[in-house]
Amino acid sequence: MIVSVILPVYNAANWLDECLQSVQNQSFSGKLELSTFNDSSTDNSLAILQKWRPILEGKGVTVIIGGHTEQKPKGVGFAKNSAVRQSHGRYLCFLDADDVMNPGRVESQLNAAKENPDAIIGSQFRREPPDSTERFTRWCNTISPRQLYTQIYTSHGPTVAMPTWFCARTVFDKVGGFDESGKGTPEDLIFFLKHLSSEGKVHRVDERLMMYRYHPQATTHSIHRDTIWSIRLEALEDNVISKWSQFTIWSAGKQGKRFYRSLRDENKEKVMAYCDVDEKKIEKGVYIYEESKVLPKPRIPILHFTNAKPPFIICVKLDLTGGGLEKNLTSLNLQEGKDYYHFS
Repeated sequence: MIVSVILPVYNAANWLDECLQSVQNQSFSGKLELSTFNDSSTDNSLAILQKWRPILEGKGVTVIIGGHTEQKPKGVGFAKNSAVRQSHGRYLCFLDADDVMNPGRVESQLNAAKENPDAIIGSQFRREPPDSTERFTRWCNTISPRQLYTQIYTSHGPTVAMPTWFCARTVFDKVGGFDESGKGTPEDLIFFLKHLSSEGKVHRVDERLMMYRYHPQATTHSIHRDTIWSIRLEALEDNVISKWSQFTIWSAGKQGKRFYRSLRDENKEKVMAYCDVDEKKIEKGVYIYEESKVLPKPRIPILHFTNAKPPFIICVKLDLTGGGLEKNLTSLNLQEGKDYYHFS
């Protein structure tokens, strides 16, 4: 049985040696293959890959180096798909060129994938530098197995971070690969939501199996927040709100109002109220949607959260209110994924 490490590369010379060293250091005793695709790098990434080929092959790792030399890179989605196409493994272990695997990563996630054949397998990770993206790291590493499914619409992105993904090839084939639109496309989020919509599963190995690097050149910084917002909202409307007859928006502030304005017309009609804890907002009593072309303009009541009725779409960010949001939710004895979803 072959496990293929899928490594897209674009101008990664600063980190590639450390990344490839972590491939060499794997404790996995089975057949390991490195399938890397160089997306027209302009630095010496290709030379580093070629330098490591005999080193890795000397350790029993099969190495495939693909790529193209066109003037412009074709993007992460294209590079990942290309690396998968040229690989041979029954299982796929995704690795970014600026990240580092712990020695037991492949073995631990392979065991989990065998037990969860229809799942994307993630893991806990540490960040480098250690103080970067603290809220995101804590969220990804600690949400419950149920929340891997219920918190998929938050601004954090997939509930298992892409650099930790591991899956059977059949999982990848069922989705049909990554979006290849190029720079500015959150190909991992699109893949993740398609996977879940086709009844795919998610599982996290609760070991820190990766070092996930944070730096200004990371591809994620090229993705506009509005793009991610639109993708998340479409999925939430299709998968959740379409099944509700009415709901409440938790937050009468900027995010809650933006959420309302972004809804499809048929879903705007389902909003029965806003709720909040801010007395000034509640005193106003109503939000008038001035942008509406319908007369009279929609008037949406603003209530204290204790007087509002579920289900809720929560437009307040987690872990940013000193525990206030979480405490208020707990006081209502609601069930996440039934009575409320987070969109923040």
